[in-house]
Amino acid sequence: MNFELNENQQMIADMIRNFGDKEIRPRLMEWDESQELPIDVLKKLGDLGLMGVLVPTKYGGSGFGYFEYVTALTEIGSICGSIGLSVAAHNSLCTGHILQFGNEEQKQKYLPKLASAEYLGAWALTEPNTGSDAMRMKVTATKDGDYYILNGSKCWITHGKSSDVVVAIVRTGELLDSHGMSTFIIDRNNPGLKAGKKENKLGMRASETAEVIFEDCRVHKSMMLGEEGDGFIQAMKVLDGGRISIAALSLGIAKGALNASIKYAKEREQFGQPIANFQGITFKLADMATEYEAAELLTLQAADLKNRGQKVTKQSAFAKYYASEVAVRNSVEAVQIFGGYGYTKDFPVEKFYRDSKLCTIGEGTSEIQKLVISREILK
Repeated sequence: MNFELNENQQMIADMIRNFGDKEIRPRLMEWDESQELPIDVLKKLGDLGLMGVLVPTKYGGSGFGYFEYVTALTEIGSICGSIGLSVAAHNSLCTGHILQFGNEEQKQKYLPKLASAEYLGAWALTEPNTGSDAMRMKVTATKDGDYYILNGSKCWITHGKSSDVVVAIVRTGELLDSHGMSTFIIDRNNPGLKAGKKENKLGMRASETAEVIFEDCRVHKSMMLGEEGDGFIQAMKVLDGGRISIAALSLGIAKGALNASIKYAKEREQFGQPIANFQGITFKLADMATEYEAAELLTLQAADLKNRGQKVTKQSAFAKYYASEVAVRNSVEAVQIFGGYGYTKDFPVEKFYRDSKLCTIGEGTSEIQKLVISREILK
């Protein structure tokens, strides 16, 4: 594996840094305080090709691979976790599901609009009583001629209110049957698709999280992704790639916390010298840097396997589990290095601290990653 950034990765990194300085940093705390989803920023990222990173050029996407995708999410995450989360969910989950399992007609209809951010995407799997236990989902799709009638509610859905299209996995068969679930594409203008409660969150506050409600929602059979009964298997494969995106987002938060800490340690003086001269601080920075590098290697390993079309279940779980925990640890240490200032909103590390925790929960908790890993190594 070549660890140097390729030309496309370097271009993406430079582009995001410039864009972030102009379009994100000046208002990120405003969005955080108001919990506003900055759709205009996501549209501009679409203009830059960052809302369809993995989508082939024939469908209007950038046509890049997972190395470029990891770079994009790491750089965005190092600026604002909320924007990074929205970009990740849009690319990996909604768009990614259609890209992997849609037929040609579905791809032609939706991918160009998603890749350009003309459409904002949402992906609906989780329900109030079925987080990690997805096979107990209660949202049902009952067949009615050429249509399916969907009823029930999904929760914790990124872009649950503001999305233009929702990819939802619902039950078409028996409870606890892994082949009893199917996937549908639902347009926002469907009268049976409604938005519910928007969550008031600890972190990632500018990335919208809300309920999605189906009330006698009629969806034509042509909007099913794949075959009836494929939904759960599809979702697990989508999450394999999605976990790489959360690992990359975690890397960004860990990197942002580390860089802010290095800068502050060089500038902050105590006892007549910069605190970077004190071993207590330098050892913290050494641990933060080491863990970041290790998490990056795990993430790139998963990205490499994904690019080569190989199975990534174990490696993506390794990456997501470790990188997300590193994001939390680096953010905690950053607040400690900043001291009292780190506990205020005048400096970036308190936001990294709040945003980081989501990475250990979303798209499979750390405990679920351990379950996946242990099953894989015991095979």
